[in-house]
Amino acid sequence: MFELMFCSLLTIVPDYLYRRYVQGKRFGKEITFFSVWYELRWGITGCLMLTVSLITMIFYFHPATDSATLYFRTVPILPEGSGRVAEVKVGFSQDVKKGDVLFTLDSSKQQAAYETARRKVAEVDAAMTTAQSDVIKAEAQIQEAKANYQQAKDELDTKSELQRRNPGIVPQRDIEKLQVLVDQRQAGIDAATAVKESAALQVSTLLPAQKASAQAVLEQAQVDLDKTIVRAGVDGRVEQFLLRVGDVVNQLMRPAGVLIPEGAGRKVLQAGFGQIEAGVMKEGMVAEATCISRPWVIIPMVVTTVQDYIAAGQFRAGEQLLEAQNAVKPGTILVFLEPLYKGGLEGVTPGSSCLVNAYTSNHEEISAKDTSTGRAIALHVVDGVGLVHALLLRIQALLLPIKTLVLSGH
Repeated sequence: MFELMFCSLLTIVPDYLYRRYVQGKRFGKEITFFSVWYELRWGITGCLMLTVSLITMIFYFHPATDSATLYFRTVPILPEGSGRVAEVKVGFSQDVKKGDVLFTLDSSKQQAAYETARRKVAEVDAAMTTAQSDVIKAEAQIQEAKANYQQAKDELDTKSELQRRNPGIVPQRDIEKLQVLVDQRQAGIDAATAVKESAALQVSTLLPAQKASAQAVLEQAQVDLDKTIVRAGVDGRVEQFLLRVGDVVNQLMRPAGVLIPEGAGRKVLQAGFGQIEAGVMKEGMVAEATCISRPWVIIPMVVTTVQDYIAAGQFRAGEQLLEAQNAVKPGTILVFLEPLYKGGLEGVTPGSSCLVNAYTSNHEEISAKDTSTGRAIALHVVDGVGLVHALLLRIQALLLPIKTLVLSGH
């Protein structure tokens, strides 16, 4: 309507004034309802053409969309295993910090496994103490065997010396018995040494390995026990947390709820613009937004990212070929916008729907020395008509509460 009124001031009104005051024709006489088209045909035709051209130029170079939302990511609250809820630590809606306990699962099985592993470690410790005693015992046995061996060796040497000095004084049979006894005592030393080495090997190698294995099982049992305690992974807020004692939760079918990270949906606004505006949308463009959750407020924004892909064109490989005409509707160019000033999105509820206008700026090209006069004038017109779109956005912001509360029928 605004564009039509503006264009009529440049076409229909001058046409009518010329015919009324220059040609002397009077409205209602020479210019009647039936002769309006013939008398003002040039003005009406020019007005329609100029209106269409102006609207096209405004909406192309200064795109607008009502598909804008402050999307926010939620983190599902899931245990690493599955089980029945034993205790709930948070309420329906509550702020939480990273590491806070949200709920616990029944841990009787994990407690039993942990206790078994702990007792196994204690058993290995006891076995190590026993093995150390065996080492001490084996050392005493070695000393005893050496003493017995030395006693038999001394007696054999004495009698052998007597036999050498005075042959026949000592029976040969006694010397042979003493030699056998010495060999037997030497074997006792070897056996006691082997027992000590076996006990020492258990203390230094076997039992430490068994203890390490038992300790690993204990640590695994501790990990499984800790998994029954579900904690918040990030700072944020739980909403609609309806979990109750006795509920069964698991990773695949039964999540416990959602956690909204702190600051989610309060920094970036996502907007979808028409595909025809892909050549216009650029990073650094100035934009404005107004949101339903914060009416009558215009928020200055800046385009930070323009997604190079249209989500409607994605597909997942399957057993059927793609059919292009099955697409329900064309996709949009996803644009990320951030407030131009700090705190610009304060008061806007995450998830709120917004209206967004983006404005093309050709100031640098206009200021360039190699830009022709005609192109500079045309670019000035393009930038100037952005004022019309800015005015329309403010009218929309003014009427948005009325449209939502009164005219929607709710």
